[in-house]
Amino acid sequence: MREIKEVPLSVVWQMRHEIMYPDEAFEVVKLDSDPKGIHLGLYDDDKLVSVISLFLESGRLQFRKFCTKRREQGKGYGSYLLKHVFETFAPQYQAKAIWCNARTTAVAIYEKFGMQKTPHAYQKFGFDFVIMEKAL
Repeated sequence: MREIKEVPLSVVWQMRHEIMYPDEAFEVVKLDSDPKGIHLGLYDDDKLVSVISLFLESGRLQFRKFCTKRREQGKGYGSYLLKHVFETFAPQYQAKAIWCNARTTAVAIYEKFGMQKTPHAYQKFGFDFVIMEKAL
């Protein structure tokens, strides 16, 4: 059974490090804004498989550090969690827009949710990123 619920920061940081930046120092995965965010996890049969961190400012909802355990990728878990953010979380908090700093390898996933690339792109930790957004 799938369930979405808040996840403690210590668990979120561990997943971020393991999945997103395993070759970097652990401190890299900690964001200054983390204490102000809401961190959701998707559990399947009580096993955490995906996490996302949400930050609402001036009606704009940013999601960051969205990741799914490697052995669970491609099974729809990430899409299920992101669908929850778009259809339940964003309306609940009256967000007017959703945006993210997307790895260019994930652009197609976010486009399926109606997000569009902006002209703002950059590189960090050897990855290419582009800012994507969607008005709600």
